[in-house]
Amino acid sequence: MASLADSFLADLDELSDNEAYPEEDNAEAVGMDEDGDDDMPDLESLNYDDLDSVSKLQKTQRYSDIMQKVEGALEKDTYLSNQGFILEEDPEYQLIVDCNALSVDIENELIIIHNFIRDKYRLKFPELESLVHHPIDYARVVKKIANEVDITLVDLEGLLPSAVIMVVSVTASTTSGKPLSQENLVKTIEACDRALNLDAAKKKVLDFVEGKMGYIAPNLSAIVGSAVAAKLMGIAGGLGALAKMPACNVQLLGAKKKNLAGFSSATSQFRVGYLEQAEVFQSTPPALRTRACRVIAAKATLAARIDSTRGDPTGKAGRNLLEEIRKKIEKWQEPPPAKLPKPLPVPDSEPKKKRGGRRLRKMKERYAVTDMMKLANRMQFGIPEESSLGQLVLTGLLE
Repeated sequence: MASLADSFLADLDELSDNEAYPEEDNAEAVGMDEDGDDDMPDLESLNYDDLDSVSKLQKTQRYSDIMQKVEGALEKDTYLSNQGFILEEDPEYQLIVDCNALSVDIENELIIIHNFIRDKYRLKFPELESLVHHPIDYARVVKKIANEVDITLVDLEGLLPSAVIMVVSVTASTTSGKPLSQENLVKTIEACDRALNLDAAKKKVLDFVEGKMGYIAPNLSAIVGSAVAAKLMGIAGGLGALAKMPACNVQLLGAKKKNLAGFSSATSQFRVGYLEQAEVFQSTPPALRTRACRVIAAKATLAARIDSTRGDPTGKAGRNLLEEIRKKIEKWQEPPPAKLPKPLPVPDSEPKKKRGGRRLRKMKERYAVTDMMKLANRMQFGIPEESSLGQLVLTGLLE
């Protein structure tokens, strides 16, 4: 008993020693956390209640300069000739590359603003984010509804399909949300206006780029279209970089990794990037789209290399490549040729060589049909054969 009590006392002393200096352990832990988070931004210092702290693209000088150039180019509706210029040094080409990069930044900025609006408006109408998925449509609906309690008084015609409007109205009548405060409502409406302005700016940029793609990359635009060609150039970093890429990488440009949530990837869809938006890909039957995507990527890479060297400014080479793609897809859809019946071989008219010899002659004599058997096999007309005990006995003409 004494040894057991001594062991208990020793354990208590150790526990008391560890609890006597808890601040030192905490200080070491905090120091380790601080050392590990030196490279990470301080999340607590960011004010997520302020829209300007999370959305900063419109305030940058780069955004203002590019939009000013785009608006000026759209008003003039002219482009510089590339005579005497190298394509990469052409100011129009540099502006298009900058516009492609800006369009990607605008898409990311729209996602950030959508999350801001959704977090603010969730207190008023939490079910709306599951009914309206598109960020721009969500911003338009939130701006239209605002703090209105009775959704039936809000005219959503033209913003959403009629079926979705009915579902939103029914869901709003049973929602558990509360009206927003005036401060939060003002911030939400301001975020909606900023999202709509960014969307309008993105459309201007894409219109400008699509209008110039026939000049910058006529052959690539002939295969995949101006919009897809502009996106491919933007994410690749220019026409020269796109021309140096292998076709297998061009096929994946713009592809987003899907979160399978623990499910098997065996049934996941074939990964395709911006090429799935091309008209020739959309017109292909789903069963052949995997093969078609590889062919489109290969031909688009060839077209980009032609455009990078200004090999065919008329775009005829791109149209010929597109015609090859369509012919291949049509060939894949043709049914297999019918299986024709195989005719029998022509019989030989010459007598075949047969084995002779004494043994074969004896066998033929043994199994030969005699005259008596021939007469027994013949039957007299109109005279029944005799039967014995229910068995028919063929006698033929032997009687």
